[in-house]
Amino acid sequence: MKKLKVYLDTSVISHLQHEDAPEKMKDTLLFWEELKTGRYEVVISELTLREIMRCPQPKQGGLINYLGEIEYEVLYDSEEVKALAKSYIENGVLTQKNENDCIHMAFASTSECDAIVSWNFKHMVRLKTIQGVRITNAKNGYFKPMDIIQPTMIGDDTR
Repeated sequence: MKKLKVYLDTSVISHLQHEDAPEKMKDTLLFWEELKTGRYEVVISELTLREIMRCPQPKQGGLINYLGEIEYEVLYDSEEVKALAKSYIENGVLTQKNENDCIHMAFASTSECDAIVSWNFKHMVRLKTIQGVRITNAKNGYFKPMDIIQPTMIGDDTR
């Protein structure tokens, strides 16, 4: 069976060390254990890495150590990603103020991910955003359906 391809936005990785949100941190650590099994094809972007590098130490070092525990592919900036992110803004999926969120979604869409995994409920894990991304993707020739989900929605159902 083909592995599900999941894009991790920065919020998921950041919640591996988010003591002020203990429930989300616990759920993220459980999700990370799932990723360590190799059952998923994991991708992150150059943007994700840049955002992690802006974290203060020692958090930055800890997050980099966590990334060392899983296999993942890094996606790099391209004109295709920039154009799709711009299209999300032009179509009102999100605003220019949320350009980085649009770029994350564009990375996931252009690389044909099955899902974006995020804790960003304010902008990304929302029905309006999911529907807007699907419509905009179709207008731009990206027809593979993609979900935007929180970490608790993926994983081993036998727990």
